[in-house]
Amino acid sequence: MQFFGGSEISPSPPAPTVSGNNAHMVYVFNRNGVCLLYREWNRPLHTLNAQQDHKLMFGLLFSLKSLTAKMDPTSAERGNLGVPQLPGQGCSFHSFRTNTYKLSFMETPSGIKIILVTHPRTGDLRDSLKYIYNLYVDYVMKNPLYTPGSPIRSDLFITTLDQYVRSIA
Repeated sequence: MQFFGGSEISPSPPAPTVSGNNAHMVYVFNRNGVCLLYREWNRPLHTLNAQQDHKLMFGLLFSLKSLTAKMDPTSAERGNLGVPQLPGQGCSFHSFRTNTYKLSFMETPSGIKIILVTHPRTGDLRDSLKYIYNLYVDYVMKNPLYTPGSPIRSDLFITTLDQYVRSIA
């Protein structure tokens, strides 16, 4: 299967990075900041309602993307704020880690943003995020009953995503 940017992605999932179920949550946003999917597996503390949580996460991503673009020491051109870039274009971030979690992020050229929050000891998840995006394309975007921009309600996608995320983190 071909993934955007020319890198080859095999149909089989990447190998797990650590053992155990250390995935906390996953978000899928469209280019407009609408949360298409939110799943959680290991989040004992709920401090915000879902809508506030989604806004906070999207705002964090927007701010981090803006910061990395403005801090890029190799480019005099700063680009348009909030416009998705192709892989390898400009300066971007893939993850950050705190003492309690690791946030891994991927944005596609179409503006789909996938965020996976895991245990801080989890390794590099870029291949896993690409695999999740391929699941999204196969089970959601290719579904003739799905309307782009609407919340994801595909049971097959959610089940496959749950199984995969539990195996990687």
